[in-house]
Amino acid sequence: MMRRYPATITGIAPESVGSRCGLHVGDKLLAINDISLRDIIDVRIFGAESFLELLFERGGQRRSVELDRRYGEPLGLEFAQDLFDGEPRVCRNRCEFCFVAQMAPGMRAPLYVKDDDYRLSFLHGNYITLTNLDPSDWERIEEQYLSPLYVSVHATEPDVRFDLMRNPRSAKILDDLHRLVDIGIELHTQAVLVPGRNDGAHLDQTIVDLVALYPAVRDLTVVPVGLTRWHSPDLRIYTDKEAGVVLERLLRWQEQLRSELGVGFVYPSDEWFLRAGVVPPELPAYDGQLPALIENGVGMVRCFLDGAVDLVDALAPLGRHQTWVTGTLFAPQLAAFARTFSRATGIRADVLPVANRFFGETVTVAGLLTVDDIVNTLTGRDVGDAIVIPEAIFRGPEGKSLDGAAPETIQTTAGCPVYLAAQVVSGTWSVTPLSG
Repeated sequence: MMRRYPATITGIAPESVGSRCGLHVGDKLLAINDISLRDIIDVRIFGAESFLELLFERGGQRRSVELDRRYGEPLGLEFAQDLFDGEPRVCRNRCEFCFVAQMAPGMRAPLYVKDDDYRLSFLHGNYITLTNLDPSDWERIEEQYLSPLYVSVHATEPDVRFDLMRNPRSAKILDDLHRLVDIGIELHTQAVLVPGRNDGAHLDQTIVDLVALYPAVRDLTVVPVGLTRWHSPDLRIYTDKEAGVVLERLLRWQEQLRSELGVGFVYPSDEWFLRAGVVPPELPAYDGQLPALIENGVGMVRCFLDGAVDLVDALAPLGRHQTWVTGTLFAPQLAAFARTFSRATGIRADVLPVANRFFGETVTVAGLLTVDDIVNTLTGRDVGDAIVIPEAIFRGPEGKSLDGAAPETIQTTAGCPVYLAAQVVSGTWSVTPLSG
């Protein structure tokens, strides 16, 4: 039997419907205008009506309240989870390159959930494959206009996509994309490239097919496959030389499409540039799409470079000798910035690349580092007055890393203050002490 999750209220905004009608944190919202709630999408849609009858539960007792919603007044409710009708829809594919399938054994159970839920795609930009949608899902996408959606295409040729995903339903990707376009849904797409499988001429065909659906299909992000040490023996990552060849191909496409469409449409993830030793383009090359694409590894380096002045101001007060932790992929870029920073401020900044021994050294991005690997790399080093680490490492439950450790572990081991650094798309930096 599918487990249901009550719509438990965890926050109520002031000057909102929720505060005005007397709801409390801990109440469970059951229905709006006699409509049972499946998820937070329903809350947002049905809670936008001008007249509201809210059915909720408090202390085991059901209660209701009626009121008129003022023009522009938000419902103002936050919830413990996004989905109330069960676990996320799971992936039905058997992709050899699936990162979740390459997770280390013995980790937290949620890390093994291969979510493929169109609702989480709409809410958070999660990429989905469209292979598990039933008729009611299609009906709801159209009825509630769940746009935009983010789709993992990988390849548009039926046989190539089936070879990658091992699900007969996956071969119908173009039919599914056309169906979404026909009902007015905007789409962001991605292709994870696997050497010799969906690159080269196959990539060209994917681009041609998706461009034909522009502007409903807004863009295509191209990402190299990532492999942990638990990957299939039939797979490999791109060499640096191969990454340069792929990048050249993508940039040629981008140049051609910019002349035809007015936008680049095809956006290589930062890893292609870093692996090929090429500086990512200036911000205009991303055509204003970064808010939608940056979580997929596109434009992060450019945002870092453009926000360097703000970062200097944020880091300078931390101490005369600092250690900055990062992954091996970004370390050369960060080291170049550290030299500029030291010349400008007189502060010593040591960049510490951390090899990912937990997942395997082919995993090179900072966001997938574990506290254990960081601590082992810091041990025995003079780290100075402060350690700065990317906040992205601690995005798991309760702010813990993938190995279940909190950043305080680093501070305890190193014996000096630790700061978490994060950047928003606008370039502004937040450098926050653990004690603050």
